[in-house]
Amino acid sequence: MKEIVFEVTQESDGGYVAGGLTESIITQADDWEELRTNVKQAVAAFYFDRPERPSSIRLHLVRDEILAYA
Repeated sequence: MKEIVFEVTQESDGGYVAGGLTESIITQADDWEELRTNVKQAVAAFYFDRPERPSSIRLHLVRDEILAYA
């Protein structure tokens, strides 16, 4: 396995939630650095007994913004 991709959304309170697109891995954090650490730990825990592990992790930040237009 080459890469695992996480879709990251920012919550209204400023925290982040990351969910794996191809694996059932979900984690959250209060800030970006904590999220990076939590994602690495979650991936390590998910693959702890599997011979094939991803070589990299991609965090894809999804941002939803509404602009007033009038």
